[in-house]
Amino acid sequence: MARPLRYEAAGAVYHVMARGDGGKTVFENDKDRYGWVDLLERACGRFGWRVHAWVLMGNHFHLLLETPEPNLVAGMKWMLGVYSQGWNRRRGRKGHVFQGRYKAVVVNGEERDGSYFKIVSDYIHLNPVRSGLVGGETGRKLKSWRWSSFGGYAGNKPPDWLETGKVLAAFRLFGDDRGARAYAGYLEARARDPKSAVTDASLKELRRGWYLGEETFGRKVLDALAGITGPKRKKGSVAGEAASAHDRHEAERIAVAALRELGLPLEASHLAGRGTWVEEKAWIAALIRKRTGVKNRWVAERLGMGHEGNVTRAIRRVNGDRVRKSKLAKLEAMLVSRD
Repeated sequence: MARPLRYEAAGAVYHVMARGDGGKTVFENDKDRYGWVDLLERACGRFGWRVHAWVLMGNHFHLLLETPEPNLVAGMKWMLGVYSQGWNRRRGRKGHVFQGRYKAVVVNGEERDGSYFKIVSDYIHLNPVRSGLVGGETGRKLKSWRWSSFGGYAGNKPPDWLETGKVLAAFRLFGDDRGARAYAGYLEARARDPKSAVTDASLKELRRGWYLGEETFGRKVLDALAGITGPKRKKGSVAGEAASAHDRHEAERIAVAALRELGLPLEASHLAGRGTWVEEKAWIAALIRKRTGVKNRWVAERLGMGHEGNVTRAIRRVNGDRVRKSKLAKLEAMLVSRD
């Protein structure tokens, strides 16, 4: 099965989630919960992670996590692997504990715009409210749910690996006890009214997909991914919304560069027409399909080639002819030298 593309960078911030295999409960008792928290602390020491918010529910967890070094994959592999081994050992069983791979949404963590930190930290801390465990008609305060970082904001002494300052700064609060009390009071008020636990606007942002931030932030991540994957990428080696977005971004970059190199118009509408620049468009189509995973339909529309079947025939024509393949190689070498 194809694996989702992972973005890793020094200083990257993620909303990380993992759910029990088949939706099963993976935090059944306090031993499980204490074990997970202990592993999180060890992961912070081992990989240098900075945790800004976390919550444990019955069958899943959430983390707002910052990685000073680009090591999310290694850290999550270690943490989930050790937890799963211990969970299985205590129950005398084998097999998967978590469902597939964890999800990691890249979050814009720039301090000048803390709105995305606010959205994710609120969502994480209010999880027990949405599950009906605290707040609302239960009459229990949000702070009574021990298995989250909210206690560290609401007066309990936070562990050394929990960093509260960035979340408080996102709310324009001081990083002292007074700021923490103000944040705790704000969330407790929201917990009393479950309908306000997550606004429609917040849900829209959280469901965006592979990143959380403005479009310029998404493009910045895609540019970084282009440098990471580039020529190493093999067809089918990555999947998911981030991979699709990366493919379209990279395919457009290749198309524009190749069209300029060959002296062709950049607009798709100016490229259309039966018998128009047939050879040149065939080279570009072959190059795009070689270096990205976009579909033939996208290539046909972008290069004004009509039906997607024309793309298939064009690529076959290039790959089946020694002279055409040689011209394609020269075009690719020229573009790569300018990357």
